[in-house]
Amino acid sequence: MPPESSPVRSRSGPSVSAAPLVIDFDDNRLLAALCGEYDRHLARIEQQLSVTVAPRGNRLAIAGSPAAREAAAAVLHELYARLKRGQDLENGDIDGVIRMALSGVQGAAGKGGRKIVMAGDFPALITRKRPVTPRSANQGAYLKALETHELVFGLGPAGTGKTYLAVAMAVTMLLSGRADRIILSRPAVEAGERLGFLPGDMREKVDPYLRPLYDALYDMLPGDQVMKYLESGDIEVAPLAFMRGRTLANAFVILDEAQNTTPVQMKMLLTRLGENSRMVVTGDLSQVDLPLGMPSGLRDAVTLLEGVEGIAVVSFSEDDVVRHPLVTRVVRAYAQRDAGLALGAATPKERGKP
Repeated sequence: MPPESSPVRSRSGPSVSAAPLVIDFDDNRLLAALCGEYDRHLARIEQQLSVTVAPRGNRLAIAGSPAAREAAAAVLHELYARLKRGQDLENGDIDGVIRMALSGVQGAAGKGGRKIVMAGDFPALITRKRPVTPRSANQGAYLKALETHELVFGLGPAGTGKTYLAVAMAVTMLLSGRADRIILSRPAVEAGERLGFLPGDMREKVDPYLRPLYDALYDMLPGDQVMKYLESGDIEVAPLAFMRGRTLANAFVILDEAQNTTPVQMKMLLTRLGENSRMVVTGDLSQVDLPLGMPSGLRDAVTLLEGVEGIAVVSFSEDDVVRHPLVTRVVRAYAQRDAGLALGAATPKERGKP
């Protein structure tokens, strides 16, 4: 419970039965923004946390199970704190805060319980456009790994924020002077298409493969600053083949779509790491576009290097997908199908059958 002098105060009834949890707010203008137009933000919280939230003047009364009330209170405190910092509330932000609260509630159901960890427990990444905060517990662990390790592997399906958060960390370190330059790279592997049929020279041919990295940059920095950094070389976006023979010192290096590297390519990049540099390698091992039978350099590297000092491996799941909710269901459906195919390919002994 926050101290009495805090602008946001919580108090519960005398027992943990049906007594609602009541939260007081000191700014009616921010409270209106917290509730949303026609209380749409409250409705979103009610639906996902199975609670009822009733506005009462400058208060919100939360009814539901004890664990759900606690989670809803944590969500409301977090969202109100964002409004106090001058941040707007979007549906994705609300869903992310709810997702983190739910992970705490589910953990609390186990032996010993677990503290509800919210985005406010992690430092926000400051970019020129807006602060970036984690929207799931795994994203929080990922940000912590990016802050404390020289080499981080981010594994998981599309939409989990692997590349986006890595670019946000890179921009934050560049703006703060902790890195002199950012190097963004991808292997130019053809996902069912042919580079030779694209117009232009080699650089123009591979630019479409690097477009997601540009998109992330433009989401962090004004367009004119992105162009300035690209022209000065402070930010470099290049295909993986251009990394051979270089030593990448005082840099923040990101290799995206790393599942499409070969073991030789992966070793080449990892050995480019120079003094005062950090490297992030991201990829989805369920979407390898290499020729049939060619091993993935990402899978090989994670198997070989996991547990090595200075290296962190963070794995995401479909529960961490922060795009449209339908994307989560699509990813889950494919994962279930692939798991079923793997089970069908197993021998009777491996399936546990006589």
